[in-house]
Amino acid sequence: MNANDRALVRFTSLAHAMFHTYELSIPLFVGLWMVEFDVSAAVIGIVIGAGYAFIGLGAPVSGVLSDRFSSRRLILASIAGMGIGFGIVALARGVVSLGAAVLLWGCFASVYHPAGLSLISRTADARGTVFAYHGAGGNVGTAFGPLLTALLLMFVDWRIAAGVLSAVALLVGVAGTRIEFDLGDAEEPAERGSVGDELRKTARDSRVLFATAFTVALVAVLLYGTYYRGLLTFLPDVLAESPALRPFELLDQTVQPAQYVYTALLTVGIGGQYVGGRLTDRVSSTTAFFGFFAVLAGLAAAFPFVRELGTVALVGICLLLGFFVYGTAPIYQVVVAENAGEAVQGLSYGFTYLAMFGVGALGASLAGFVLTHATSAVLFFLLAGIAGLGGAAVLLLMRL
Repeated sequence: MNANDRALVRFTSLAHAMFHTYELSIPLFVGLWMVEFDVSAAVIGIVIGAGYAFIGLGAPVSGVLSDRFSSRRLILASIAGMGIGFGIVALARGVVSLGAAVLLWGCFASVYHPAGLSLISRTADARGTVFAYHGAGGNVGTAFGPLLTALLLMFVDWRIAAGVLSAVALLVGVAGTRIEFDLGDAEEPAERGSVGDELRKTARDSRVLFATAFTVALVAVLLYGTYYRGLLTFLPDVLAESPALRPFELLDQTVQPAQYVYTALLTVGIGGQYVGGRLTDRVSSTTAFFGFFAVLAGLAAAFPFVRELGTVALVGICLLLGFFVYGTAPIYQVVVAENAGEAVQGLSYGFTYLAMFGVGALGASLAGFVLTHATSAVLFFLLAGIAGLGGAAVLLLMRL
């Protein structure tokens, strides 16, 4: 990477880390919210799933904005808005107000990925490598956020913990404004007409985009998103079912081992993101995508059995899940870039994250429903089937 790519990595990785800090800290609050507001896993799954869904539902709008306005400014606005939304989460007094706060957070969170990824795809010279470092940077937030949250929850009320996480956004936003890099022609404002003209252009660009192999790639991303959300939303609670990971008292504090295993899983994802991104510089992105789907299916199917083999085996399969579930992200990002024209990169990533976080958010509701009416083993077998369907979609894409 050259100096400009490194600066681009620093800027986008900070924002990416902020996004995942919030996104992956939410599951650590789920059990507390169920107790605080006296609701079932199914209800809280719908509430959280709706907030996650807004990340995807707002993504096409963000994608259009990213093709017409400054991605840098959109990203900074996203950081500030996520901080405000999570600050309001800390003030929630019931499941309805909690849902409204999470929805607001989701709206601002929806801006990041289309803006950030289109900025990288248009600006970076070493695109695959920048995607790899960008993904790894995001996973620093993925690990740091839940770790900070788990530590805070040992000593303070969940509302204070949420407030502290909100304040982090201010620091990240200030840091982001101080990072400079050359945008070249990437941020040249697109010629804009009336609202009607813009809507017609967006509709025309969308028809062209969906007439290509991009449609099949989008289906694969949707299935990955469902797996991702279905796996992670209730994972701390699923892990806590294991006798070796049940809470215990230490120095008058309640220690939650499952939360730290969950954080370790997310930390290993940093390496997965890096390996997945670099892999696309060496092998076909679709080949890598299929291979990672196959591994994810196998790990999900094996999880209910491995969990019975003891603590070491359980932690081991969790670390493998973290590596491969996050290693898939930079791979599909390259797949999308390869199946969309440069002029519609923002729009393509908008639809991608509509699938990934919007439709994929059904994974949270699905997981909550299954855990309420069946068992965690049933959930993992279902996730294995979803990953298998994703692999089948990638095989179809390879034939196009």
